[in-house]
Amino acid sequence: MSDCGCHIEAKNAAERKTLRIVLLVNGVMFLVELGSGILAHSTALIADSLDMLADALVYGLSLYAVGRSPKHKSRAAGLSGLFQMTLAVLILGDVLRRFIVGRTPEADWMIAIALLGLAANSYCLYLIAKHRRGEVHMRASWIFTQNDVIANVSVIIAGGLVALFRSPYPDLIVGFGIASLVLWGGIRIVRDARNLPVE
Repeated sequence: MSDCGCHIEAKNAAERKTLRIVLLVNGVMFLVELGSGILAHSTALIADSLDMLADALVYGLSLYAVGRSPKHKSRAAGLSGLFQMTLAVLILGDVLRRFIVGRTPEADWMIAIALLGLAANSYCLYLIAKHRRGEVHMRASWIFTQNDVIANVSVIIAGGLVALFRSPYPDLIVGFGIASLVLWGGIRIVRDARNLPVE
């Protein structure tokens, strides 16, 4: 095998290892945040859990794309973006539902679980950082992981405001903000994938 071939295979192996780890982390955190969000009556935590699910799907698609043709990588990134946009719409629906029939969430739960999510996503961001200037499927992973960190910090702030004002509105506002962030991330990736030469 040529030096070039060895380099490519080593790069692919490194990408696969990173993606397997972040896929596992996001899958576990999706379950933790979803359960906690339901128990704490927090739209922001549920929104963040769905963001984790979307990222797990993104990492799975990116793992599929490693070592494949540019066409496969572009398609995987495009599907990732579409998943993100679909979940953003679901989050917006939950925000609307809780605005009408919701109750004030448990601020302590929100902050504790969001801190755990922040630690998990910071670790994922650290792992993906070395691949952030790579091909479109890895750039998609980088963008979505950045969004996760922002979302976690937002949930922590919302939890503090809920505790301070005894109001559900900070939680709803942050849930809406996370949905908007997820939607914009999906749009960016779909646009990036469409502009990628596939030949």
